[in-house]
Amino acid sequence: MRNQLEACIHAVNQVVLGKEQAVRLAMTCLLARGHLLIEDLPGMGKTTLSHTLAQVLGLDYQRIQFTSDVLPGDILGHSVFDRDTGQFVFHPGPVFAELLLADEINRATPKSQSALLEAMEEGQVTIEGATRPLPEPFFVIATQNPVSQGGTFSLPESQLDRFLMRLSLGYPSISAERELLQGTTRRHMLSNLKPLIERADLFAAQQQVSAIRASDTLINYILRLVEATRIDAQLAFGLSPRGSLALLAAAKAWAFLAGRDYVIPEDVQVVFPAVAEHRLREQNSPSGLGSAAIVKRLLADVPAL
Repeated sequence: MRNQLEACIHAVNQVVLGKEQAVRLAMTCLLARGHLLIEDLPGMGKTTLSHTLAQVLGLDYQRIQFTSDVLPGDILGHSVFDRDTGQFVFHPGPVFAELLLADEINRATPKSQSALLEAMEEGQVTIEGATRPLPEPFFVIATQNPVSQGGTFSLPESQLDRFLMRLSLGYPSISAERELLQGTTRRHMLSNLKPLIERADLFAAQQQVSAIRASDTLINYILRLVEATRIDAQLAFGLSPRGSLALLAAAKAWAFLAGRDYVIPEDVQVVFPAVAEHRLREQNSPSGLGSAAIVKRLLADVPAL
């Protein structure tokens, strides 16, 4: 099963060039049953990454282009009156997909952004008084432009906390961009991709990740990291208990991909920036996500043993 997952990661790396760490973290997020936020400038490959993952994993894929006029019903679906039957028939929205790309989520209004909260936390949506389950697996990849760009609405802390990880792809290296310019178009490569793992195997891998062992020493290390965020004078607030659970789940998934059935401190250290940075806010910072420098300092200051 791990060989199949490695084949999936390798296939994605053939399309999204020079971003091996980000691709592995994205797969880690999926295996940990979390959701992924990718924040970067337009044109960096955020949409390509999500579509490629869906292709190699064989997942039903839907994309929502968020704009200021998107309504909750455009995401969740709505009922339409059928004259032939004399009844209202529910038409599911794009949220009823196994991999949902919420593209440029911070261009939508807070009301539309909040339509995803129940779906991301509970794997279900409540529409017109009826609760409807979402597919399994259900993986949201949301992209957002930097908040400094015009026409954006900042995501509230309650929604940021729903994302297990936040990544930034950044500019490619010169060699990767040369290969991009000289090679086959990404759209053509995507059309030729085939699923490399069965859905049942992916679900089984997620179950195996949850069974990965974490020793008391390892749990204590996570608790020290979390406590350090809560008492740091540079931060307005620290990680919530949901953040603690996210850190452990991500570390287990990283250990699983590494071929181990137990977590080591290095697993926690690798995933900690992606799990923690978007959940932290610096003191007196109006735009304010916790900086990478603070997270890096905490990793250096908190002993693993």
